[in-house]
Amino acid sequence: MEVRVLAQPEALVTVRTVAGDLAARAEFPLDAVDDLRLAVDEACTCMAGLARPGTKLTVTFTVDDDRITVTSSVSTTGPTGLPTTTFAWRVLTVLADDVRVLSEAPTAPGEAHRLALRMTLVRPALGDPLGVADDHVLPRDAAVSFMPERPGSPGP
Repeated sequence: MEVRVLAQPEALVTVRTVAGDLAARAEFPLDAVDDLRLAVDEACTCMAGLARPGTKLTVTFTVDDDRITVTSSVSTTGPTGLPTTTFAWRVLTVLADDVRVLSEAPTAPGEAHRLALRMTLVRPALGDPLGVADDHVLPRDAAVSFMPERPGSPGP
């Protein structure tokens, strides 16, 4: 699926909504759907900031059995890259399983450069329905306190 919107922050809500809907329809766990929405928002915000004025942001979604790949691209004013020392880059690399920056030089004088950001999110393992890693599970001998079920009774 391909979505094209103006490369402006206020237009990015559409792309974020499409990303979440595709992940939910592909039956990704809710945590993975939220991660995808946030990663798409960060990627598109970065790309929109580098876009030539008045151009469109193109976002392509490829949904496979075990992954979603998102490629966002814009025309830029020159050979540009994304800085890899920013908070946005850190968010992308934490949320996505693979992140790549792609660039294409113009084929003729006066044409725009093209910059793309491709990221892939892999579906969490089937034995992990909530998308929670094993290191977040309490050990068997962990002490767990529960609040009493009756209102007004003393707490733990």
